Amino acid sequence: MHERQPSPKQQRPLDQADGLRRLFAGSQMRFVPVLSNPHVVGSGALLEGLCAAFSELGLHTLVVDAGEMSPAANELAAVDLSACIERLSGAVSYLAARGLPMRYINANGSAAQFLEAVAEACPQADVVLLHAPAAELARVVASRELRPVLLADTDPQSVTHAYAGMKWLAQRAGLMVYSLLLAAPPQLRLSERIAQQISSCADGFLGAVLRDWACLDPRQRASVPMSAEMRFLARELLIAAPPGAMLEASADAEPLRPIVRQPRRATPVASL
Repeated sequence: MHERQPSPKQQRPLDQADGLRRLFAGSQMRFVPVLSNPHVVGSGALLEGLCAAFSELGLHTLVVDAGEMSPAANELAAVDLSACIERLSGAVSYLAARGLPMRYINANGSAAQFLEAVAEACPQADVVLLHAPAAELARVVASRELRPVLLADTDPQSVTHAYAGMKWLAQRAGLMVYSLLLAAPPQLRLSERIAQQISSCADGFLGAVLRDWACLDPRQRASVPMSAEMRFLARELLIAAPPGAMLEASADAEPLRPIVRQPRRATPVASL
């Protein structure tokens, strides 16, 4: 008896999403969302610090720079994204991407397929730092299995902006666990007060958690040894981002729904 051959319809992937899942099956790429903050003067140094921490672990990082003050995406990105990626060093690549994630909006209002385009354009990356405003990140994230990083410094405007970004992602995407990276000397006492205030407001108003935080002085020399706090923060971010999870969830994603929690009273961040 001859075995029945599958029909052409059965041989083909069910849809484009199914094909993308097959393409990225087993991917070890991790995505770390970083909320951009135009009020942080040393935000570039903070991103460099994260890259250096991942490099110490032997990982290659792609910085997808889509913040409000970041360079606009190259026109070539529409046809060849890989050609727009710069190799800055053996451990870091860079993609100027302001405005780029929103070009991938689907009929459901999700831009999660941008992650697939990035993964295909830079397959050698172990970590993708997606630096973007909260409104864009809320449309790109396709899984709650990740931990956004807030950026801030000692300027009250930067702290308010960081909290506002957390509030947006908590209410629009249901992301409830965060890390904080402060552009400030580690020994500055005000840094601990800022972290405690953001943590208190996150818990009291949003039901969210500031899981950990670290300081990095943007004025320090590159030769200064990395702090234990930065190493710990980098490892925690990797643990919070399962390999390939974002790619598996993004193929036919819809925007995440918020998690409804009962707010409690706390001191507003604006009182800093």
